Amino acid sequence: MAMYNPPHPGEFIKEVYLEPLRVSPRSVALKLKVSPSTFSRIIKGQSSISPEMALRLSKCLGRSPESWLLLQDSFDLWQAKQSIDLSEIEPLAIPA
Repeated sequence: MAMYNPPHPGEFIKEVYLEPLRVSPRSVALKLKVSPSTFSRIIKGQSSISPEMALRLSKCLGRSPESWLLLQDSFDLWQAKQSIDLSEIEPLAIPA
């Protein structure tokens, strides 16, 4: 079932980890071994979760790397559905 307007993974991290645990983005960035600016871009929704970052997040925050990538894919697909016009795309006729 498709989710309506799924959150960017950065928003999820902020709401589920940073705010409730009262930890700073900078402290998490240091644990992830990435620059604070890199992590800040993710938290602000300006950067996507890469497979490498999914592995880092999995080790640091928990959840599987696949779940981090699924969050990103769900967000990206919903965004694409809002902006792409498929009305002129025709299905390929596959012979039976």
